[in-house]
Amino acid sequence: MRYLAEIGQLSQRRLHVRLVKGAYWDSEIKLAQIQGYRDYPVFTRKCNTDVSYLACMAELFKSKDIIYPMFATHNAYSIAAALSMANDFGADTESDFELQRLFGMGGSLFDYVLDKGLAKASMYAPVGPHKDLLPYLVRRLLENGANSSFVRQIMDKNTDIEEIIRDPVEKAAKNTNKSHPSIVLPVNIFPGRDNSMGLDLNDPYSSAETLSYIREYKNDFKSFSIISGENIDALQFLAGDSKECRGNSGKENFIDKKIEAAFSGALLSFESWSCANVDDRAAKIEYFADLLEENRDELMAICVHEAGKTIPDALAEVREAVDFCRYYAQTSRCDFSDKGIELKGYTGESNRITLHGRGVFVCISPWNFPLAIFTGQIAAALVAGNTVIAKPAEQTPYIASRAVKLMHKAGIPENVLQLIQGGGNIGRRIIENNNVGGVVFTGSTQTAKSIQRSLAAREGAIIPLIAETGGQNAMIVDSSALIEQVVDDVIISAFGSAGQRCSALRVLFVQDDIADQLINMLCGAMQCLKIGDPADLSTDIGPVIDDIALNKLKEHEIFLSGRKAKLIARAPIPDKLDKNGHYFAPVAYEIPSLDILKGEVFGPVLHIIRYKSGQIDKIVNQINATGYALTFGLHSRIGTRQEKIAAKIRAGNIYINRSMIGAVVGLQPFGGNGLSGTGPKAGGPYYLHAFACEKVVTNNTAAAGGNAGLVSLREED
Repeated sequence: MRYLAEIGQLSQRRLHVRLVKGAYWDSEIKLAQIQGYRDYPVFTRKCNTDVSYLACMAELFKSKDIIYPMFATHNAYSIAAALSMANDFGADTESDFELQRLFGMGGSLFDYVLDKGLAKASMYAPVGPHKDLLPYLVRRLLENGANSSFVRQIMDKNTDIEEIIRDPVEKAAKNTNKSHPSIVLPVNIFPGRDNSMGLDLNDPYSSAETLSYIREYKNDFKSFSIISGENIDALQFLAGDSKECRGNSGKENFIDKKIEAAFSGALLSFESWSCANVDDRAAKIEYFADLLEENRDELMAICVHEAGKTIPDALAEVREAVDFCRYYAQTSRCDFSDKGIELKGYTGESNRITLHGRGVFVCISPWNFPLAIFTGQIAAALVAGNTVIAKPAEQTPYIASRAVKLMHKAGIPENVLQLIQGGGNIGRRIIENNNVGGVVFTGSTQTAKSIQRSLAAREGAIIPLIAETGGQNAMIVDSSALIEQVVDDVIISAFGSAGQRCSALRVLFVQDDIADQLINMLCGAMQCLKIGDPADLSTDIGPVIDDIALNKLKEHEIFLSGRKAKLIARAPIPDKLDKNGHYFAPVAYEIPSLDILKGEVFGPVLHIIRYKSGQIDKIVNQINATGYALTFGLHSRIGTRQEKIAAKIRAGNIYINRSMIGAVVGLQPFGGNGLSGTGPKAGGPYYLHAFACEKVVTNNTAAAGGNAGLVSLREED
């Protein structure tokens, strides 16, 4: 309020300010929890909000020559306070302020104010067609139907009037705990584990240091050579520079030696690591999570400059890695305890099942989540009692190197976790080793099938493969959907992270009745996207990962031009961009049918298909027939339709009336089936089981001379 007064003073203009209490309060609470803020930007007790309202009211009256206050409230106490303060500050009831109410609410209260000539008053109202205003109406009903609402209380004849008009300052003063005990801090929302620490990027006081670090890191990253770091041997043999390399045969021999040495060390360490108490393993993973947060700015900077991630995406990447670690550590303590689970049954017999590590797990991760997925795979394998050989994507070696270094610092022995850098050929050689105990892979469906064939062709044990691959992810929008929300969610789902998420929206089905309106709004929204340097906070879309990805997207556009596809919109690309960057403008095409798409297009390309009312069942069948089953979106305000489609669609993750990306560990376990993966879901309660083998011990306790439990029963029992 003081800041506004200063602005008014400087500009010599009288500012009209509406003071509103508690609007969308619950949304602010939810957002703070999702973003992992240190505290809430709103009060968690209503009486504290009421006190704040009075304090702001007083500030506005103090500046009545610069500010014209409009007090929007349906609370009789607040109105009485405003009238009292107006008298205290010498405010003219005709020219210095007014009271405001929402149309349809507080009518009798305001009639009294006007009849008595106590103050000026006006109404504000939402304007628009019924279908657009329905959510707003529901919102108002929810707010005014709440137990704490003055409107609800004043209509309840059983409510004590003295309680309704009680001084909020007095109420607040009596509360020893100023925060509401039922609303815990964002860090504590998950039982048994801390929420990952977030950062309000819109607040310069909070984010200035991080943003400055990321900008300054750019030059350091360009001049840094990873070959001079801890992976010198691994990267030298890839470049063919090692003294041990002499031609192709020498290079291959060197590679094989490195892989054999890694497996030997991992096998030697497996027994001690697997037999260690699960609490010890979990504690090391949790310590690593703490180190990730301590080194957040550096890790964000690497994600920005090595993987081309925008700053918000880089922050989310670090947070997801932290959440994976804490969630798997928490889950492992229960599932992998030495006692296991006792299976109840016959008297005189004990049956107990326990989980144990499988051996050496190979973790192969992608470049689009070079820290989160890389970390999640490794953390899961380690807490389950396996030793690990990690092979990250060749495009993002440095972020993997830094993560492994922090894991070792957290107390994970070097032989228990080993890093081998390289391309696809290196990955194949690792998979072919006879000592592989299991493989976890995230990447393309084609590569997953190749790994599957390689594992199936080998002699010896049957090796499990945990795979999460791509998807031809679709969203259906019916005529009941709120178009503004749809467009927001389509933009982030299709073009966020430059479309380089396996969960990204690829095909948008829009009911014909609203298609023109939606497409028109989408075109306008796409023109507002800013493409540029990911180290700039204002950038919405950064580059794709490399030349190969860029060329594939260009080839797909050529393909579409020959398939009767209609260009809908293309986001603008600034002329002044880094010429070495691989920028591709987000683009939307209208296509005649789903049949023309033969596979996933990994980038910011959206395909739009119109459909007529009554064709939804047919569309669901078409989506299921693609064989992909990763993510699916639905925008509809019809409850029965939501339930029916959610039951019929085969996708692993179904999102209703929201975006399709940004699955949260422990809340939205992520993964698909069919061409989209083997399951189980990463970040879910069953994920760790796939990294383990089960052991059941059955003991006939009655063989020791009788059933002591039965014999010892007392008559009164």
